[in-house]
Amino acid sequence: NEPLAPYTLLRLGGPAEMLLQPRSLEELSGVVKRCFDENIPLRVLGSGCNMLIRDEGVPGAVVRLSEPAFTQIRVEGQTIHAGTGASVSALISAAAREGLAGLETLVGIPGTIGGAIRTNAGDRAGDIGQFVHSVEVLDSRGTTQSRGREELRFGEHASNLDDPVLLSVEFALERDQPEAIVRRMRKAWITRKARQPATFQAAGRIFKDPRGLNASGLIEQAGLARTRVGGAEVSETDPNYILIHPGTRSADVLRLIELMRVRVRERFNVSLEQEIAVW
Repeated sequence: NEPLAPYTLLRLGGPAEMLLQPRSLEELSGVVKRCFDENIPLRVLGSGCNMLIRDEGVPGAVVRLSEPAFTQIRVEGQTIHAGTGASVSALISAAAREGLAGLETLVGIPGTIGGAIRTNAGDRAGDIGQFVHSVEVLDSRGTTQSRGREELRFGEHASNLDDPVLLSVEFALERDQPEAIVRRMRKAWITRKARQPATFQAAGRIFKDPRGLNASGLIEQAGLARTRVGGAEVSETDPNYILIHPGTRSADVLRLIELMRVRVRERFNVSLEQEIAVW
């Protein structure tokens, strides 16, 4: 019955039936095997930056890979080995320090490396999946497996990584002048921050962009900017974000998401696909 709200960006939602923070690969492997042997639902919680926990909470086991065993970042030549519990920002900093280019376009994207590669974080400037060489995972038996580049598929905000736990990632990068990397990093930061609501506590993107269309534009044209349900409000800056006011419940956010989906479908006959995860 550990409250999960403090572990998420939105600070909403109920407790986990069980919250586990393994200290070693051995402990984590034991947890995974036990959960699958006894049919206990298992979820891995990163930094909770683009997710919503329901008010009633989450059944089963929620695992956080926050201990040092899962957050190490090591650079060898043009390769970076990183634990999936480490932050994307720590990964970008490590690459920039070593003059390794590519990841700097992801600056300003919150979250852990595990969440970022599972959802292929990024935008038109580039995504994290293009730099992934291999991924070490745990299967349902708690056994370590390696997924090579030839097995991996990355799409728009999606990947085929459906293993129970992602352990570590190997990134293959190119060298560049540190000054050039820092310039691109600053540009990406300014561009990304300009698109995001500056006030209140905001969710990440609520919907994926439909093919050839823009979710924010559709929501705005449907007249939904500043629409409010309880304490949840559609952002005027970017209508694909929801602002969280004091007293908001997860149920308010879910009702507002459904309202946005229905209005856009009625107005444009377009079905928006949800991007924010809901547990």
